[in-house]
Amino acid sequence: MSGATDVMDVTGVMDVRGATGVMGVLDVSGQMGVLERLSPLWESPAMPPRWVIWHAGAGDSFVFDREFNMPVDVDDALLGEVLCRMREAGAPEGDAYPGRPCG
Repeated sequence: MSGATDVMDVTGVMDVRGATGVMGVLDVSGQMGVLERLSPLWESPAMPPRWVIWHAGAGDSFVFDREFNMPVDVDDALLGEVLCRMREAGAPEGDAYPGRPCG
């Protein structure tokens, strides 16, 4: 990557600062901006929170969007990092279905 400064952190996410000085995020699979697109998921939660961590059973955890009443599509390779950042921001989590009844 010419003209860019790369710094790898311990999570496997690379911060990339290009020649313009604009910061972006490049995950280990090379997807620019994926974590920025998901960053609202780990902002301080509103009340009631829009996004929650749902433990659906069998060891499966999902990010659940209560506004759209459905799980958020987060790439499996990034899910651990997203959940960690959401927990740090204080996002609620639990085993009970966090959505409204369908239909």
